[in-house]
Amino acid sequence: MLTWCFSYSYMPSSNLAYESGTAPPSLARDWNRVRAASDAQPFDLVVVGGGITGAGIAHFAATIGLRTALIEADDFGSGTSSRSTKLIHGGLRYLAMGEVSLVREAALERKTLHQIAPHLAEPRWMILPAATRIDYLKYRAGVTLYQMLGQVASQDRFAGTRQMEPAQLEPDFDWSRYPHACIYREYLTDDARLVLATLRSAVAAGARVLSHARAAEIRESGVVVHDSEGQQEPFELRARCIVNATGPWAETLLEAPAEQPRLRLSKGVHIVLSQDRLPVRNLVMIEADDGRLMFVIGRGRYTYVGTTDTRYDGPPTTWPRVDQADVDYLLAPLRRYFPQHPVSREDVVAAWAGLRPLINEPGKAPKEMSRKDEIWQRGNFITIAGGKLTGHRHMAGDVIARIGATLKRAVPEELPVVPLRGGDLASVGADTVDALVSQVGKRYQQPDVVARRLVRIYGSEVFDVLGSTPQPLSASLFREEIDWGVHAEGARTLEDLVYRRLRAAWFAPAELIDALPEMAAHMAQLMGWDDARRDAQIAATRARLEDDLSFQS
Repeated sequence: MLTWCFSYSYMPSSNLAYESGTAPPSLARDWNRVRAASDAQPFDLVVVGGGITGAGIAHFAATIGLRTALIEADDFGSGTSSRSTKLIHGGLRYLAMGEVSLVREAALERKTLHQIAPHLAEPRWMILPAATRIDYLKYRAGVTLYQMLGQVASQDRFAGTRQMEPAQLEPDFDWSRYPHACIYREYLTDDARLVLATLRSAVAAGARVLSHARAAEIRESGVVVHDSEGQQEPFELRARCIVNATGPWAETLLEAPAEQPRLRLSKGVHIVLSQDRLPVRNLVMIEADDGRLMFVIGRGRYTYVGTTDTRYDGPPTTWPRVDQADVDYLLAPLRRYFPQHPVSREDVVAAWAGLRPLINEPGKAPKEMSRKDEIWQRGNFITIAGGKLTGHRHMAGDVIARIGATLKRAVPEELPVVPLRGGDLASVGADTVDALVSQVGKRYQQPDVVARRLVRIYGSEVFDVLGSTPQPLSASLFREEIDWGVHAEGARTLEDLVYRRLRAAWFAPAELIDALPEMAAHMAQLMGWDDARRDAQIAATRARLEDDLSFQS
C-alpha cells in the first residue's frame, strides 16, 4: 500500500493589465540611441549584466521612475540565467541546511511570480519518493514546514488526498522499491524566457538596453562600453550609480579583488532525453549515489535530469563543458528509480551546463554552500552576487534600496505586482493558461503539445507572435517566431535564436537540425546578412550543438 503526503499550492492569475503602446517593447539593439541618451543626461543607474538579476533590477528601477540603462556583454540571459533547473521553487532541500529565511522568501515569491507571469510559472506536481517509512516521515515534516513558510492556504494543502495514487501520476516509476511519497506543488519555468519578459517589461517602463555590449572600464562617472560585435565605436555610458549584476563574472569587475575569493563557482549540468526513452509526466525528486537530491522533469516531448553541483576552478565562461563524468553521475540513479527504462549516454539528445556564483564559504563543498545573496558597495558602485532565480525580485528590491540611499532619493520597498509581458491572460480572454492553450490549439489547428509550447513561451502575446496564418518550419516551430525573436526580443545571432528565444536547442533538438537552414535564411533577410555570414551562422550553431554532446564521442 502506497503512503503519501499530498500538498497543493496555487494562486489564480491576476487580471491586472500592464500599460503599453500599440507596438510591443523591443530589445533590438540601438547603439546610437542609447549613446545619445547618455550624452544628453547621465542615467540614474547603469546595470551591468543582462541575466535575471540585472533584468529584475532594471525592471524595478524603471518602474519607479529611475532613468535606467542595462548592458550585457553577450546575449540576454546567455549565462547562468538560461542554464538553471528551470524551477520556481523554495528549495526544500535548503531547509536541511538551516536556510529557513531563504526558503521562506522563495516559497512566498512563487505565488507572486505565478501571478505576474502565469505562463512562466506552471504549477506541477513534485513527487518526493521514499524507500522507508522513516524517510517518508522526515520528508513529510519538511514539506509541512515548507508549506507553512509559503503560507499555503489550508484548503489547498491536501486537496485530492484520496483521489489520486502516486502510481497514477508516474506509472513508469518503481513504486515497489519506493512505496512512500510526499507530493506537493512546485512551479516549472523557462529561465531565459523569464529574463526576456522581465527586460521587455523594463523597456516598456522606459529602460534602455544593449546586448553584446561589454563593460570595458568602470569609472565613477559611468561605464566605458565596447561593442562585442566590433561594429560600433566605444563610448562612456554616463551614470550616477552603477550596478554589477554579472553573476559568475562579478569579481572580475571589482577594482581591488579580496585576499580570498568572495565567490565560489559551481558547475551544474543537465541532460535531456526523449520521452520515448524516459517517460516522466511531472517533477520527480530523486537521490544521487552520493546522497544529493536532484530532479527528473517531464517537459513536452522530452525529459530532463539535473543537476550536478561540482567545484569549478577555471575562469568564468558562458559554455562550461559537459563531461562524461557529469553525464554518468546523472544517469546512475535513474536505473534505480526507472528500471524499466534503462538509458545510456547515447540516449541523451541535448545537454547544458551553467556556473552558479555561490558566496564563498571556505572549507565547504559547493553542495554545502548557502544560496544566499550578498551586496558589496564602494562609492556609487554596487555589486550583487549569489542568490537564486526564484528570489530575483527580492534581490532587486535590496539593490534598489542601496541605490536610493546612494542617490539620496526615496524609493519604494517593493516592486508593484503587475503582469510581465505575456502575463496578462485576461487581455486575450483567457482566465487560465489551459484556456489559452485551448484557444491557440483551435485557432491554429495545432495539437495540445504544440499549443502548450507556444503559450508557455509567449503567454498572452502568442497571437501577436503568430499572426493569422503562421508558416511552419517543423512540427512545432514557426517562421513568425523568428520575426518576433529578432524584432521584439533582440536576437542577434542564430545561436541567440535557437537557444534562448525558441528554446529549440534543448527542447526540440530533433526538429531543429532539419529546420536550421531555413531558419538561418529567414534570419539573414531580417538581419541583412550576406550568404557568407548566413553560412557562418549555420556552421557556428551546428558546432555548438555538436559540442553540447561531445561527451558521447
